[in-house]
Amino acid sequence: MSKMFFAAMLAVGAVGALAAPVAAQGATLGPSAHLCNSNATAVLVDVRGFKAHTGTLRVQIYDADSSYLEKRKWLERVDVPVSRSGNMQVCVPVKTPGNYVVSVRHDINGNGKSDKSDGGGMSGNPDMKVTDFIFKRKPKLAAVSFAVGGTTKRVPVTLNYISGLSFAPVD
Repeated sequence: MSKMFFAAMLAVGAVGALAAPVAAQGATLGPSAHLCNSNATAVLVDVRGFKAHTGTLRVQIYDADSSYLEKRKWLERVDVPVSRSGNMQVCVPVKTPGNYVVSVRHDINGNGKSDKSDGGGMSGNPDMKVTDFIFKRKPKLAAVSFAVGGTTKRVPVTLNYISGLSFAPVD
């Protein structure tokens, strides 16, 4: 159930651990970090609320249409090791200005599989319940989509982890 549960929200697939070095806190991460540093057309995802600073972080960008969060329908995906402390800023390129949705998954143990301990979040930080994932209910597109113009768009995402029958940020 945990695999189906997270797959519905985060549209994840198995991925091995990455050999990339862990960046310093505050650094822009990802293979396209230079785009966000030069204010090009990209999305700078500011990820907060880590339960632990271990494992890997996956950030996926979707078109803001009816196929968002569908398995393998992402436009861009960036996997990076979780930094040792603080928030993380991950740069994800987009080819053209438009409307997009961001999905983030924290693979807390870095095993490449969805586990109950993993966290997740989305652009717009929608309030979601465990039952939403069980019944594959997506948040309303208007609540999670955002526009990207000709410059870098900063999008904050707060990670949530299972707590009883709901998801909650770690405080």
